[in-house]
Amino acid sequence: MAQDPVKVDSKHYTVEVENDKVRVLRIRYGPHEKSAMHAHPALVGVMLTDGHIRFAYPGGKSEEITAKAGQVLHFPAQEHLPENLSDEPFEAVVVELKTPRPARAVVKGKPAKAAKARPAVRAKARPAKGKTVKGKRTKSR
Repeated sequence: MAQDPVKVDSKHYTVEVENDKVRVLRIRYGPHEKSAMHAHPALVGVMLTDGHIRFAYPGGKSEEITAKAGQVLHFPAQEHLPENLSDEPFEAVVVELKTPRPARAVVKGKPAKAAKARPAVRAKARPAKGKTVKGKRTKSR
């Protein structure tokens, strides 16, 4: 399995924020710089500069993307090897989404029984003041 980009390529990847829900990475590549094969969970990225990047995937496939500064991108969990194809450096911030683990209640040192799921309760829709419903005027609230 591919490794954490921060561990295998700390030159290009730095952790800005991390908690139990997300990890935010800053990515900086110089012109024509290449990374090492690594993996990310599903993520959302914001390009801080324009970029022209090639992603090489295990098995020999690759793809190129061109993105503009300010563009927001979403990627599923994947393993890849990025390369900056541009003569200019590029920078991005990505928010890796961590898979939530279900919380387990503990009662006197023993796990509690799972609660039964209940369907969501929806409020009945009411027409706006003064509007008619099937020929009747509604009362003011």
